[in-house]
Amino acid sequence: MKEPRRDSYMELVCPAGNPAALETAVLAGADSVYCGLKGPTNARNYPGLNFDPDELKAGVAFAHAHGCKIFVAINTFPRAGDATPWRQAVDASAEAEVDAVILADVGLLAYATKTHPTLRRHLSVQAAASNPLSIAFYREQFDIKRLVLPRVLALDEIRALVERIGVEVETFVFGSLGTMVEGRCFLSSYITGISPSSDGACAPASHVAYREEGDKLRACLGSTTLNIFDKNESAAYPTPCKGRFLVNGKPLYLFEEPVGLNLAQMLPDLKAAGVTALKIEGRQRSRAYVEQVVRAFRTVLDALARGEEPALSPELRAIVEGGRETCGAFRKGWR
Repeated sequence: MKEPRRDSYMELVCPAGNPAALETAVLAGADSVYCGLKGPTNARNYPGLNFDPDELKAGVAFAHAHGCKIFVAINTFPRAGDATPWRQAVDASAEAEVDAVILADVGLLAYATKTHPTLRRHLSVQAAASNPLSIAFYREQFDIKRLVLPRVLALDEIRALVERIGVEVETFVFGSLGTMVEGRCFLSSYITGISPSSDGACAPASHVAYREEGDKLRACLGSTTLNIFDKNESAAYPTPCKGRFLVNGKPLYLFEEPVGLNLAQMLPDLKAAGVTALKIEGRQRSRAYVEQVVRAFRTVLDALARGEEPALSPELRAIVEGGRETCGAFRKGWR
């Protein structure tokens, strides 16, 4: 592997849903790229996405030739008595010489620790570890080197946590937001019978339907209506946590609104809080999306590394989910 191309202000960790997106992310300026293997072992198990073992090996070779690292997300939870596909994913990742695996399940962490002790282990956001005691368990039992933080903590809480846990911290800075209880959501599986946590698919497209009704558009998941849009409204993808439901006769977003996370303005604050790496969500997104977002964050990070005040890209605001952006829990204005 070549030396990294730059002394980055913070590590930029970027999504790749397929080999073409991986190459795009690398060339656009990613420091690291995360991806998944085909099947239920990762939380983006959708048709047309993910890598087979040979594609992963080729992706690792390409990334390493450009000074970029590859992480593999094996971040779903095996069903009882059926851990073989998940163990095979760990084995394939080790054989491909990836730079780290991103794990959530305790049994799988134990397997990786015993079978591939030199394979670097990151704790997935799906583990929902957000306090010093739980993080210490994973660090001491499985020697995790990095924690991907759930999106539930304010900036001051992140700073206090970093000071106590003794591992690198990676946090999301751009992309979709869910209910912010990663690894604990059962809404989609209740409706479809397909589990985001074990099957790796939330609101699978095979269960999604849109129906025009006069000047309205009804968005359904299975037989459940999740939203009804006026003709001038932007119709968000129907996920249960972003459904608009009738409450006392009024349509309300009960869990989350269709709005995207964008922390581009907070990068110096995150660095001051001790965050190691910045994660962009979007393995389901197009190559054009990946290139646009990665280049925008690369430009900001390089400007900060030079000690300059970066110009924030207005293009990011145009492509966030729902056309609106938020800092989410990172700035808890309701406190």
